[in-house]
Amino acid sequence: MAKSMDEIVALCRRRGLIFQSSEIYGGINGFWDYGPLGARLKRNLKQAWWNDLVEHPPDGPDGRPLSIVPVESTIIMNPRVWEASGHVAGFNDPMVDCRETKKRYRADHLLVLFARSAGAGAAFFEGDEESRGRARKALKKRLGGEPEASDLDELPLPDLDAERRARVLGPDASEPGTLTEPRAFNLMFETYVGAVRDEDAKAYLRPETAQGIFVNFRNVLDSTRVKVPFGIAQIGKAFRNEVTPRNFTFRSREFEQMEVEFFIVPPERAAGDELDAAGWYRYWRENRYAWWQAMGLAGDNLRLRAHDSDELAHYAREGAGTSDVEYRFPFTDPDFGELEGIAHRTNYDLRQHAETSGMGDKFAYFDAERNERYFPHVIEPSAGADRGTLALICEAFTPDESRSSGVYMDFAPRVAPIKAAVYPLVNKQGMPEKAQALYDRLRRRFAVELDVKQSIGKRYARMDEAGTPYCFTVDGQSLEDDTVTVRERNTQDQQRISIDRVEAFLAERIQ
Repeated sequence: MAKSMDEIVALCRRRGLIFQSSEIYGGINGFWDYGPLGARLKRNLKQAWWNDLVEHPPDGPDGRPLSIVPVESTIIMNPRVWEASGHVAGFNDPMVDCRETKKRYRADHLLVLFARSAGAGAAFFEGDEESRGRARKALKKRLGGEPEASDLDELPLPDLDAERRARVLGPDASEPGTLTEPRAFNLMFETYVGAVRDEDAKAYLRPETAQGIFVNFRNVLDSTRVKVPFGIAQIGKAFRNEVTPRNFTFRSREFEQMEVEFFIVPPERAAGDELDAAGWYRYWRENRYAWWQAMGLAGDNLRLRAHDSDELAHYAREGAGTSDVEYRFPFTDPDFGELEGIAHRTNYDLRQHAETSGMGDKFAYFDAERNERYFPHVIEPSAGADRGTLALICEAFTPDESRSSGVYMDFAPRVAPIKAAVYPLVNKQGMPEKAQALYDRLRRRFAVELDVKQSIGKRYARMDEAGTPYCFTVDGQSLEDDTVTVRERNTQDQQRISIDRVEAFLAERIQ
């Protein structure tokens, strides 16, 4: 059964998962706030990542735990960082402007429904069926009737020459020919540091967190005892001035990344039974795919896809390449959208910073066992916390007409915003006091909620929409034998357990 993105967005608003940023002032495109449930859900996802990669790193291919240390770098850095990384000169997307509406679009996000015989077309957003429907309706109006399917092409806007582009109606325009020729647009947000706003004071909000790791490479070596292979991890905000942010939180202008830069011996220096770059790349691909499955995305909606050669970034190495962990969102169906990229970045970034900073070989790693200095290669698993949170929401959203809520959120217990709810069946006869005592005990260890209002059915419905795995109800029998009813979210099955067993019951199922 196909899931409705409109229904998912409505639930996010109603239940306090995600709100439009500064909504009371009309919002701002490409920025989103997390409500009480959403903030917990996203925090739980980030904490799971931090726990599994930093606090308790996984075992490497040889069975020994990996060495991964954390850093936390600033959002604004010396602008030369972005010159060295190539972002100032090359971090561009093609854009088109509409001369009529004054709106700006990513050219590579626009397709054109083009009627060959009439030489007329209408543009729409790729992957957006509503936009496509409006384009078809507009084209029908221009042609004076429904076009023949055999006469229609769907063409990328950048592939059209000037003559055909002049006959294309923009997504929000009333007249054709208002879209400009695509041109480069730098995605970095500019700002100024200090009191004077001139070129010398110009700086940027970081477009990725990786460079904060690379520029601290030498500092980490000098302040710790790490040896290659090892990783440096960071969670942090990044900013990209997307031309056309869309698809809810999937493509935003402010987002959060969870990244590891894992430094390894360069391929040409790997010897004997030492794992080479291709081996480490395979290891991280499999590890990250399995991790997302463990977060609750284990199904046909998740896949691991290797990039084609024409998709590789400038820093990626052919032969090892780049792969994406992808999820099939309702707005991408039947296609997929990226959750995490695993890339062999070679030693491009370290060399760029060594050269641009003037540190040269002083920035390199000294391998005491080999008695030589070199720039390690890097395998980078880079995940989106916001896209990951959105994927968890979309996957968990489960329509169920048998419930009064009509839906429940099937979150994995580890990431569920609320782990359990505690209810008195009725608000009298000593049940509220007993429920309060149980709640007070559980809240010291788990994110739990006490709810005493409305019928038990309505309280269950609220917790179903919040994705709470377990509900504990104190009833008349509880007063007699110190047991409670446990209701499981997905099956709605109920059983009785001793109140003394509740904490252990949750611990066994939540961790």
